[in-house]
Amino acid sequence: MSAVEVQAGEASPAATGAWIGQPPSLTQRLSVFWIGLVGVLFPGVGPLLLGGLEAAGRLTANQLGLAGMAELVAMGIGAAVIGPMFGRSRLRLAAVTCGLLLAALDLATTRVSGDLLILVRAVAGLPAGAMIWLITGMIVRSPRPERWAGLYLTIQTLLQLGVVAAIGALVMGSFGPDGGFVMLAALTVSAAVAGLAIPGLYAPLVESEDNPKGLPSARGWIALAAVFCFQAFILAVWIYAEPLSRQAGHPPSVASAAFAMSLAAQVAGGATATALAGRLSWFWSLTASVVLAAVALLVMAALPSAPVFLAAATVFGFVWLFASPYLTPLAIEADPSRRAALLGPGASLLGCGAGPLLASFIVSGADVRPAVWLGVGLALVTLVIVAFLHLTRSR
Repeated sequence: MSAVEVQAGEASPAATGAWIGQPPSLTQRLSVFWIGLVGVLFPGVGPLLLGGLEAAGRLTANQLGLAGMAELVAMGIGAAVIGPMFGRSRLRLAAVTCGLLLAALDLATTRVSGDLLILVRAVAGLPAGAMIWLITGMIVRSPRPERWAGLYLTIQTLLQLGVVAAIGALVMGSFGPDGGFVMLAALTVSAAVAGLAIPGLYAPLVESEDNPKGLPSARGWIALAAVFCFQAFILAVWIYAEPLSRQAGHPPSVASAAFAMSLAAQVAGGATATALAGRLSWFWSLTASVVLAAVALLVMAALPSAPVFLAAATVFGFVWLFASPYLTPLAIEADPSRRAALLGPGASLLGCGAGPLLASFIVSGADVRPAVWLGVGLALVTLVIVAFLHLTRSR
């Protein structure tokens, strides 16, 4: 892809329905997509593999939580810091280097235990985050970012489901969690190979007085705070969905069904957001989704009957993935240079790690409902920030 200069003061390409810079070819788009999909695999596959490591005695229950949180936080740092360090003109170097490094760390995971394993997974989050930064760079330069974001979220959910099913059915029984990490390494090597086919560089984003040294504007940072709070409120509660079901007196099968139904609803929500991109107001879509998610959480916290719990989990899953693509136009409206949108995945991943961490301080073994009150509070903060940005926008 050749760079097309975008001078300060020019109209945003999004307004004319054009790419920022030369549109990537189909092969380039597919290659970037695959890199981004592989980079975000671990959040979906991690619980299965880390749980297997705990069962094998290589992690304690406390270390399991630390390993998962450390990798999520490191992915956020990778997306926000490590990726941009490569710059917009060394994309293939970034893809190949990060893909090979992540594959090596996946293989190294099979040889370590305890605190060293936590360290390896934390380091693995850095190249994974940079791989997510690569696809974000393409999405924010597209003419309809929310559609591309919705497509990415929907496909990543399906891919995570497929990889989890394959590892569970074909790998774990014969090779244990180490086999799963070897499978991840193979997929990551394929992403490194795909890096040879991605664009050579991205076009520069808009320069303005509000973006010193390529950083987001003040409003852009506020938008990133909304992104952080959104993911924090989602994960602060969802991580405790199984204990909530247990506290309500449901049999174990109800929690399993809730996860399955929520996952199916997430796919439907992401697909719906993708199909409706550009037809709905991002502000009202995001606002309504956050309100519905908070209501669903309050229903779950009321410890209802199993059918009501399952219905609330389904609604929650749908609006979670339906709302997520609209975080991109939120960031773009707040910061038209799109630099805030480029840092959106970093803020999201940091929120994913912070939410469960904050919740862990206020729940107890007997009652995990305080996590819901935390989640609803963070949801209200998200709504306040979103409303402030929208009502004070330039007209």
